Amino acid sequence: MEEQLVSLFQALADPNRLRIIDLLREQEWTVGAMARQLNMSQPQTSKHLRILHEAGLVSVTIDANRRRYALNRQAFQAMDAWRTYIERETSRLDRLEAFLEESHREENLE
Repeated sequence: MEEQLVSLFQALADPNRLRIIDLLREQEWTVGAMARQLNMSQPQTSKHLRILHEAGLVSVTIDANRRRYALNRQAFQAMDAWRTYIERETSRLDRLEAFLEESHREENLE
């Protein structure tokens, strides 16, 4: 799970790849259409899509001589599960910190 998350976050670290993800939120796109929409070259767009695909963030469907790209929503669900876990653990650590601070104050009053 950790390696998968590292791969996901590394893939999302590039602003151009975030722009691609944003486009794919609404519909599938071909490389050429995406390149035109983003004002990028087709090879540059293909490179970013390859990285996103290898990270598991996008899926590709081959339709005759065209490749259609779409979001892999399961990858984003894994990221959301990690976010939920981090929030829960942070909350637990905050409660522990408050308890320890209160205990320390009580000890100093004695």
